[in-house]
Amino acid sequence: MSKVFNFSGDDAFCPGGALYPSPKESSLFLSLGHHVDVYFPPCKRSRVTAPIIFTEKQKKLPSIDVLPDECLFEVFRRVSDGKERSACACVSKRWLMLLSSISGDETVVSKPSPSSETEERSIRSAPVKPVDCIKKGEVVDPNGVEVADVETQDIEGEGHLSRCLDGKKATDVRLAAIAVGTATHGGLGKLSIRGSNPSCGVTDTGLKAIARGCPSLRALSLWNVSSVSDEGLSEIAQGCHLLEKLDLCQCPAITDTSLVAIAKSCPNLTSLTIESCANIGNGSLQAVGRFCTKLKFVSLKNCPLIGDQGIASLFSSAGHVLTKVKLHALNISDVSLAVIGHYGIAVTDIVLIGLQSINERGFWVMGNGQGLQKLRSLAITACNGVTDLGLEALGKGCPNLKLFCLRKCAFLSDNGLVAFTKGSASLENLQLEECHRITQAGVFGVLLNCSKMLKALSLVNCFGVKELACRFPSVLPCNSLQSLSIRNCPGVGNATLAVVGRLCPKLTHLELSGLVGITDEGLFPLMQSCEAGLVKVNLSGCVNVTDKSVSAITELHGGSLEFLNVDGCRYVTDATLVAISNNCWLLSELDLSKCGITDSGIASLAGAVQLNLQILSLSGCSMLSNKSLPFLQKLGQSLMGLNIQHCNGISSSAVDLLLEQLWRCDILA
Repeated sequence: MSKVFNFSGDDAFCPGGALYPSPKESSLFLSLGHHVDVYFPPCKRSRVTAPIIFTEKQKKLPSIDVLPDECLFEVFRRVSDGKERSACACVSKRWLMLLSSISGDETVVSKPSPSSETEERSIRSAPVKPVDCIKKGEVVDPNGVEVADVETQDIEGEGHLSRCLDGKKATDVRLAAIAVGTATHGGLGKLSIRGSNPSCGVTDTGLKAIARGCPSLRALSLWNVSSVSDEGLSEIAQGCHLLEKLDLCQCPAITDTSLVAIAKSCPNLTSLTIESCANIGNGSLQAVGRFCTKLKFVSLKNCPLIGDQGIASLFSSAGHVLTKVKLHALNISDVSLAVIGHYGIAVTDIVLIGLQSINERGFWVMGNGQGLQKLRSLAITACNGVTDLGLEALGKGCPNLKLFCLRKCAFLSDNGLVAFTKGSASLENLQLEECHRITQAGVFGVLLNCSKMLKALSLVNCFGVKELACRFPSVLPCNSLQSLSIRNCPGVGNATLAVVGRLCPKLTHLELSGLVGITDEGLFPLMQSCEAGLVKVNLSGCVNVTDKSVSAITELHGGSLEFLNVDGCRYVTDATLVAISNNCWLLSELDLSKCGITDSGIASLAGAVQLNLQILSLSGCSMLSNKSLPFLQKLGQSLMGLNIQHCNGISSSAVDLLLEQLWRCDILA
């Protein structure tokens, strides 16, 4: 009996000493009440069942779950090993969020114990391995100690990992997991958040976790994240000083406050994109221009608070380092273009879209500012201020311009275009789209003025380009032009092609799409005049072209032709395929969609020994049937892509057989 009363509780249910200090009180414990049962076996320790006592003691059991966040924080910040931190983060959401709230400078690194120091000294005193025994990838320090892999050392903390969260996947919990998990796997370098979970989306809490756990972050994109405000982005500024690229789109809660913090704390910022952010204004651009001395790229779109003051401050401070600029749908005036033309001494690429408040004077002053000497690419879209006078000034003020793209400029005429090309002696690529006042005379004037440098000319939806009744005089050809693209210009006919053939004998890339006015009569002479050998030919939508022209292309240029597209040429039949199989040696991509070919033509194509097609499109060829199946299988030995959509004569069972046998080929059916 004395053993029962003197039980100390070291290995049982009641720690902390005997249940009753005095044996005299044991009668209370052993009373035979209706809810206490006591049994004394002859040779064993007594077993006591007391439900009331057990219940009281169970409530007082210590558990780590009852520890407040402050205690857990102190515990977790002493866990410095990455694997241990990841293991702790897997316990619960609460632990994960606590771990993600600990920044690097708050982590306590424990000192090595004396035993580990002794072991390290013994390792250092070990003999050095011979050079032949060192494994590939190992590094041995001067003392002979094997160190981690070189690549591992480079990757550690450098920010080589990239993560993207879209839609419902974008939550604070996922950001916390990224912050904890990427720390020991190279560090997070790029983070993109597009959209947000409607119920538990990304907020400032998630961005704070990234700021504290990912100091190696270099690129951050926030698209359509309405719950992220200045508080979260300011944390990024404090914790991610290596940030180089920032992309903000549809973030209404972000204002100049956080952008100024980014500018002051992230001096390595090289790229800034702001789109549809209603509360970001001139103050942000002023700070970025002042503090971000490495800024190279700026894109601003649809930000109502950004005006002339912000653009002027940005270029006056950073114009000597900025190289690429894109301004889209901003409330800026001629003043902004004047500043760009004067201070943009390092700018090489400019894109201007939908600037409705800029007049003719703005482009004129921009060209006469003499600051755009390094400009190589200029694209202007839907700017009503582009007139002949302004364009002529741009041509003179940008002597090194290589690429010029004009879209939807309604007030530009032939005079302005020709005057521009006279000043731009270095122009190599000219693209005109929906410039309806440009006529055939303006296009031929460009070819005459740029006969030495122009390599590519593109006309898209230019309804003013029509056949001229007058005869074009004999002039020197434009031997530099290699690529000509005319798409959806209904006024272009055979007469235009005849002049092009005389002016452009060195064409290698020819695209004539959607030109219903051209026939074999105009196309055949053009093919004969191309002396260099055509490499790519696109005749899609030229419904009046027949086998005569296409067969002539294969006979004259079969040794150089690599790409041929006759989509929608309904008069192209099996005769063209026979010509291709006999003459084309290098052809790798062929589009015969909606043509008049049959199974016999596919058989001829499959019988060509030298042909090595990689892409074949037969979409909408209604006369094909299951008989072409063995020929398609033979062609499939080299094919990487096959399009047989809307081929109603080919059964579904035949398609299934092709999918099974041509498993290396991507088949659209």
